[in-house]
Amino acid sequence: MGRYKSTYFLSPAQAHITWILKGVDGIEKDYEHFSPPFLLALDEVYNKIRNLNYRYMPAGTLFPEEVQQYDLYIIREALSNAIGHQDYRLGGRITVVEKEDSTLIFQNSGEFIPKTIENVLLQDAPEASYRNPFLVNAMVSLNMMDTIGSGIKKMYQIQYKRFFPLPDYDLTHERVRVKFTGKVLDQEYAKQLATVDNLALNDTIALDKVQKGQAITEDEAEALRKKSLIEGRKNSYIIAADVAKHTEQQAEYMQMRGLDDMHYQSLIIEYLKTFERGRLADFDKMLANKLPQVLDDKQRKNKVRNLLQKMRRDGLVISKNQVWYLANS
Repeated sequence: MGRYKSTYFLSPAQAHITWILKGVDGIEKDYEHFSPPFLLALDEVYNKIRNLNYRYMPAGTLFPEEVQQYDLYIIREALSNAIGHQDYRLGGRITVVEKEDSTLIFQNSGEFIPKTIENVLLQDAPEASYRNPFLVNAMVSLNMMDTIGSGIKKMYQIQYKRFFPLPDYDLTHERVRVKFTGKVLDQEYAKQLATVDNLALNDTIALDKVQKGQAITEDEAEALRKKSLIEGRKNSYIIAADVAKHTEQQAEYMQMRGLDDMHYQSLIIEYLKTFERGRLADFDKMLANKLPQVLDDKQRKNKVRNLLQKMRRDGLVISKNQVWYLANS
């Protein structure tokens, strides 16, 4: 984990860690580079991170709990993983990006050997091989990391127990990038969700993805549906009404789910009564902030088009040259 002068023999590999502080606008405000020995650099990087105190109300008490935004174990484990699993042949640096929006990002070069995070979280045995076995063995002997595959699982458990969002892993572009959020995004929702019975780790991960608007697999969706935790169609899943009700998210739920089609039809009829005619773009603009928020632009336009076609079949409206009118006008 050696001497600084030893880095000369590693060229063109870069045995460096770079810490960067960014404001909420994404502009760099400060930075510092760290070199071996990494045993000392771990503490030096940790001391640069502005680990502020964070207060929140745990379930079952009126007294706030004060914790640091980022658990010490998470910083140590994430940085040690980056050092131990970096592909030094690629010549990249290990980076730690601290953002003032309460997020902390660790990144190292190299493909993620287990392929997916799920493979690490759900398997009962550690990886059979490592990219840098001599380095990893040295780090293990210095108690800088473990090799039994429990580190990433523990980071997930720490975030979950704090009601913080679970770690976000990006394994694209031949790199490993993990983001930690050091605050509760929705305190009431998070606390109440933790009381849902029979919520396995894989269900927790999938539900966390839904809350963040990320895609889930068909198997994950089926498991959540069986527990009545989500509803909606593929690529547009939302937290189910029962969960929203128990977590005091009724307003947010209705905003995501949208209103009844009859309501949208009545708005279109009212528009045509007022302005006598309208095009698809007019109705799309009118309904933009009323349709479910989970719909993208294309899906929203299709929804409006389908509403108009149904109203025409029902004899409510007619269309001439892509202009819509009330049928009885």
